[in-house]
Amino acid sequence: MVTVLTLEQIRARFPALSRQIDGRPAIYFDGPAGSQVPASVPRAIADYMIDHNANRGGAFASSRETDGIVLAAQKAVADLFGTPEYEQVIFGGNMTSLTFAMSRAIATEWNPGDEILVTRLDHDANVSPWVLAARDRGATVRHIDIDPETCTLDLDDFRRKLSPRTKFMALGCASNAVGTRNPVREMIREAHAVGCLVFLDAVHFAPHAPIDVVEWDCDFIAASAYKFFGPHVGTVWGKRTHLERLPAYKVRPSAETLPDRWMTGTQNFEGIAGVLACVEYLADLGRELKRDTRADTTTRREAIVLAMGRIEIYERELSAHMLRLLSSNPEIRVYGLSDPTRCHERVPTFSFRHIRLSPRQVAEQLAARGIFVWNGNYYALPLTERLGLEPQGMVRAGLLHYNTTDEVDRFAEALRDL
Repeated sequence: MVTVLTLEQIRARFPALSRQIDGRPAIYFDGPAGSQVPASVPRAIADYMIDHNANRGGAFASSRETDGIVLAAQKAVADLFGTPEYEQVIFGGNMTSLTFAMSRAIATEWNPGDEILVTRLDHDANVSPWVLAARDRGATVRHIDIDPETCTLDLDDFRRKLSPRTKFMALGCASNAVGTRNPVREMIREAHAVGCLVFLDAVHFAPHAPIDVVEWDCDFIAASAYKFFGPHVGTVWGKRTHLERLPAYKVRPSAETLPDRWMTGTQNFEGIAGVLACVEYLADLGRELKRDTRADTTTRREAIVLAMGRIEIYERELSAHMLRLLSSNPEIRVYGLSDPTRCHERVPTFSFRHIRLSPRQVAEQLAARGIFVWNGNYYALPLTERLGLEPQGMVRAGLLHYNTTDEVDRFAEALRDL
């Protein structure tokens, strides 16, 4: 990443990256389950807890300050998502809990005979909530299949199953298991043509490339801040017409105006302060890039787009390097897109099997070398079931923009030495 802000300077903002295991720097390839955070995030959390801690809606100073922090975080997430409509930004415990709550509300409009589309590529948090809601309403669930060789969605199967009976589709922006990027804008356009609402899971996509809910025209989108360098807080955005129409399941006498209509209970205000800080971190990267490119970047949204666009380019280079090294190891089988020329169709998340060792054994041996990876199915159970990889699953190495080619080299060397 050639900018006035070097990769070393970026890494210096993440205190965890200085950790050592047996005298060698730890390699954090566990990002798909949760990224590391810049120092500004815990500082913002601590600052809130020390100086502003209160519940919302009071007449006194700390309560008004909390109101202001929540509002500022909503505006920041709206900029991350690419929309001026910040009042529709909802915070909650995590994406899974928010999706279950949204599924209960959305499903009130389903009837027996209606059809719901989910995919075999998604994290189960964007499958089971809709399957269970459909069961309760008597609707029919149809699963969009994949090409098992590339772990990409079978778009012909999608089009065969899409019909005027289809009322809803749950779709991931990118696979948290194998990194595949889905053609969300194209699929949303075709779904809307038959009157189908679309709920996007952007949890795994958010740290890798720009999000644009206006261009994509999705009806809902969900993300989790702990995947894009923030704390454990989930967020959902929805079109105003849906959020005002659908019934919100909540206690009395909660407010009926957005977003309080959907934010149930007392929120994690210190976490929300951290969400604001992590979005500002991304915007700051864009502001630094502006100095290098002389781009006319004046708004936070423009700064975020500039930063995420550069991150996307850098991560494609990392992906190509990783795929070349993995393909050179005869004991490794990569699942998903493995052609380095197709890195624009994936994010830098790689799952594989070793021909001799179990996924857990590989993860343990890499951990002993200070390399952090995951094993199992990572809740992408529809995919691992489709590939016949249960119960052991795969090994997953996920890269983020603070990772380096040197780390990839060390990882590949460790795999050869297993």
